[in-house]
Amino acid sequence: MNDGAEETRVASCACGGLRLTVAGPPLGVYACCCLECQRATGSTFAVRARFAGSAVVSIEGEHRRWRRGSEAGRWLDHCFCPTCGGLVFMRSEAAPDMLAVSVGCFADPGFAAPATAYWTSRKPDWCALSGVREIARQ
Repeated sequence: MNDGAEETRVASCACGGLRLTVAGPPLGVYACCCLECQRATGSTFAVRARFAGSAVVSIEGEHRRWRRGSEAGRWLDHCFCPTCGGLVFMRSEAAPDMLAVSVGCFADPGFAAPATAYWTSRKPDWCALSGVREIARQ
């Protein structure tokens, strides 16, 4: 942008009923292969971008929250659209001042690639994640 304003990005669910607008670049992008992320996405891993809570410009539309536990004993909130079920963002007890936004919800093929992959010990053998730092965790 040439006016010096910070770039904004909009993430939305499949039906467009839930929209999250953030300002600025993500603090990081990661893939997670834990079984919970596999179940939440219906795929072999999730890709999410971390943003500071202060980067959130707006959250528009109705959303629901589902709280789950983690292997570390902390909670994670999945925030999703009640109409289409799209998981747009997450909040966690471990990082209460941050949001993790599902990268696919930005619908941006140029979005930054993940630099780190967590729980790679849980991914299927045929799933290859090249160019990322793998953290296997047991």
